[in-house]
Parts: sequence; structure tokens; C-alpha cells
Amino acid sequence: MGGKRLRQVAIYGKGGIGKSTTTQNLTAGLTELGKHVLVVGCDPKADSTRLLLGGLAQKTVLDTLREEGENIDLDAVVKTGFGNTKCVESGGPEPGVGCAGRGIITSIGLLERLGAYTEDLDYVFYDVLGDVVCGGFAMPIREGKAQEIYIVASGEMMALYAANNISRGIQKYALKGGVRLGGIICNSRNVDGELDLLEAFAKELGTQLIHFVPRDNVVQRAEIRKKTVIEFEPEAKQADEYRTLAKKIEENQLFVIPKPMKQERLEEILSEYGLDA
Repeated sequence: MGGKRLRQVAIYGKGGIGKSTTTQNLTAGLTELGKHVLVVGCDPKADSTRLLLGGLAQKTVLDTLREEGENIDLDAVVKTGFGNTKCVESGGPEPGVGCAGRGIITSIGLLERLGAYTEDLDYVFYDVLGDVVCGGFAMPIREGKAQEIYIVASGEMMALYAANNISRGIQKYALKGGVRLGGIICNSRNVDGELDLLEAFAKELGTQLIHFVPRDNVVQRAEIRKKTVIEFEPEAKQADEYRTLAKKIEENQLFVIPKPMKQERLEEILSEYGLDA
């Protein structure tokens, strides 16, 4: 292979921001560029690969281990989806028992042991629950598994609070390891002045708004049919938006240690753009 670099990418963002949808549509765009991708769902809801697998409710790593014990094959936890993406769901503990973050630690350990990180891979994406940058959820960045982070945000106040908090976590681990922020992806909510607000927010963090994904109902229509937009309606304008995002990530050279804002500064920016905190 001669030195092909595996890019390990973690996507963070507030719950409900459309992080998993964005990750799967972006992944579909990368497969069209001929890239080999592994997606590791790190959300206890286990919905990070649904659109790539056509709605196949994939058995999670934790459920498989609980039912079958440690002695399992890679095929038991890795399924092949759209564009030959490899898909894994970590899953979570039984409700009310233990920390979901542990599932991520267990999963990544198991995937490494079973040889999931094959030489032909170009990317591994970790789709991570982003409201909490604690314990296991920070694991992809804390353990140096993911070198690149992208944060999905919108022009809504709570999404930006979460993005700023996630930046604090990245800053902390970046000083110890090699992890860097590659940019903010705006998953638009059509709020007033959203593009300007997100550009100002990214600039203040010392990063870039890598792409502004407009809001389009075709995303919901594709989701109902359990598909990415690129598979469901390849000619749609929105499909091209995800292709553009994929291309920008493929070509990205700007990786920074973010400079998270103090609360007062964040609130100043929000009120400047008409979002009174």
C-alpha cells in the first residue's frame, strides 16, 4: 500500500442536530469519490448507520457480546452498506445500568482486536453523542483514535453552546495528543442570519465553517425510505451539497486547536446576530 494514511474522524454535535444524518450522507459522498469508509456509531440509540444499511436494525457490539460472549467473528458486528461502507454500532448498556460511554471503549477495543481497521480503509468515522464530552464519549479523542473532529451545529443557541463546550474538550485533549478541529458543519435550521452567525462563531473559535448544508425536505423523504439522499435522489440539489461537503473534507488542510469562548463572549456574538441568550 505504501503509506496511505487512514483518516480517523469524529463527528460531534448536540443531540437532535442531525449529526448522524449528516455523517451518513457525507459518507455516501466519499464513497462516490472512491473512498473506503468504516462508520462506527457511538450513540446508544444505535441509529448511526441506518440510512447506509437501508434501515437494517443492526445488532450492536454490546448486544452481540452479551448474547454470544467474547468469542465472535468480525462479521457478527460489521455489516456492509451503501457504497460498500462498513458499518458498526457500539450500542449502549441496558437502560439504567452503567455508562453508555463504556460501550464505545469496548467496541473500539473489539474492532481493533478483530482486525476491522484494514489496510484498504481511507476513513473511519466515529459518530459521537455530543452533549457530553465525558468519559467514554470523549474516548475517540482522548485515546488518540480520532485525529480530526468536525462539529455539526446550527444557528440555534443551544447548538452553539454545545459546539463551544465540545471545543473545550477538544482543546483539552489536543494539548496532550494529536487531535485537531477540522471545522464546523452547519446543518441549517433556516434561522435568520444563520450563515453570518456561523461564520463569525467559527472564526472566533479559530476554525472554519467548512460547509453550510441548507435545509431541504428531501432529507426527511430519504430518511422515511431509510436511505441517504445520494442513494434516494442522486440528482437532487441536496445530494450535491453532501458531495461538496465530502470533497471539502477530503481536501481539508486546516486543522487547529480551537479557542473556545467564555460564556460572555458567546452571548455577545449571539446577541450581535439577533439571538438573545
